[in-house]
Amino acid sequence: MTSPRQMHLNLFIQGIGHHEAAWRHPATDPYNMLDIGYYQRLAQQAERAKLDSVFIADALAINPNIEFGPFNNFFEPFTMLAAVAAVTERIGVIGTASTTYGEPYEVARKVASLDLVSKGRAGWNIVTSANQDAAFNFGRETHLEHTKRYERADEFLEAVTALWDSWEPDALIADRNAGRFVDRSKIHAVNHHSPQFSVRGPIDIPRSMQGQPVRVQAGSSEEGREFAAKFAEAIYTAQNNLADAQEFYSDVKTRMQQYGRQPHQVAILPGLAPIVGRTKDEAIDRQRELNEHIIPEYSLHQLSQSWNTDLFQYDLDGPVPPLPPRETLNGGKSRAEVFAALAEREQLTIRQLIDRIAFARGHGTFAGTPTEIADHMEMWFTSGACDGFNLLMPLLPDDFTTFIDLVLPELQRRGLFRTDYSGTTLRSHLGLDEPINRFGN
Repeated sequence: MTSPRQMHLNLFIQGIGHHEAAWRHPATDPYNMLDIGYYQRLAQQAERAKLDSVFIADALAINPNIEFGPFNNFFEPFTMLAAVAAVTERIGVIGTASTTYGEPYEVARKVASLDLVSKGRAGWNIVTSANQDAAFNFGRETHLEHTKRYERADEFLEAVTALWDSWEPDALIADRNAGRFVDRSKIHAVNHHSPQFSVRGPIDIPRSMQGQPVRVQAGSSEEGREFAAKFAEAIYTAQNNLADAQEFYSDVKTRMQQYGRQPHQVAILPGLAPIVGRTKDEAIDRQRELNEHIIPEYSLHQLSQSWNTDLFQYDLDGPVPPLPPRETLNGGKSRAEVFAALAEREQLTIRQLIDRIAFARGHGTFAGTPTEIADHMEMWFTSGACDGFNLLMPLLPDDFTTFIDLVLPELQRRGLFRTDYSGTTLRSHLGLDEPINRFGN
């Protein structure tokens, strides 16, 4: 008998919360962002709740709005996740690395190291980098054009996955009597050659118990969808409208077929910022109270950069100006379009748009009782919009604790989420098979 389908849930850890003014709220401590113990405790809490994974994002340049609040964690993600893996046993650990500002061998080695450290629980969030200022930190005069970033990413992934296969599973033998540490015939040069990369290999790290780290992707543009269909095993996507989420879900899973892939080989996880109240009014009041801490300049910087438009020249209580032509944008195109679609659909002023994106930067936000939030999640899950959710808690750790205490038991009561792990690797949590090694078994 086939087991009922269950949600995948990931905790996206961003500092002390995803609300842009979380650092100003009296329930948080901004200096927790510099304490590795804080991140370890969050991951342990997520593991006790049996979540699939925790995720740490990254940015390769300081954000222009940092005067008014943090955007990312201060730690480099793979350094942080190694520390997290050391104090957890089952939960997946996923970190961001850029294909635009990295090299295949270096990234393959870094992610494979985390996979061994965690005993097969690692994932790589693959980004092409939306922050255009990153170019100046890597000796470049300009940020690579959007389409070319994805062309580079495609070649990058071909090289990285070949490197991850360069050790067959039984290459490490450590035969003391024969004096043979490895079976050298089972370690292979990959000899990858493409227009942008030449990588001989092999990598210097054995294959992990899950075969390869899980490939996670976070772009929803046309190029991002095609890339996801070819490579992604999990997708973080910003969707705040059910119909749009259903279209994205169907489109990506249909595109996978041209690459010989099946729909179950990717988990699509739209972001969700749940605002939990014991009554609906309590949840709405909390939403309003959190937004009282907003500094408008923070989002004005973010939106201006995203749209390549100086919003500081517009009236906060006036209409949102139209999105510039798509071809003029060279950052995160899909996120820019999410902001624009939200503003147009709800006829928002600039101030109202700022309030709407303060919790989750264009991801879904839902305020309600535990039952209402579970209803919302179930509707998306059962109506072809997602395979689970990337949880963006407004304040950490408080909102995560509330979600675990009040919402998670309701999902479990409905049979929509696990009560215990059935495996030990991130692949097992996500229902993914171990990739076949291209050089042998």
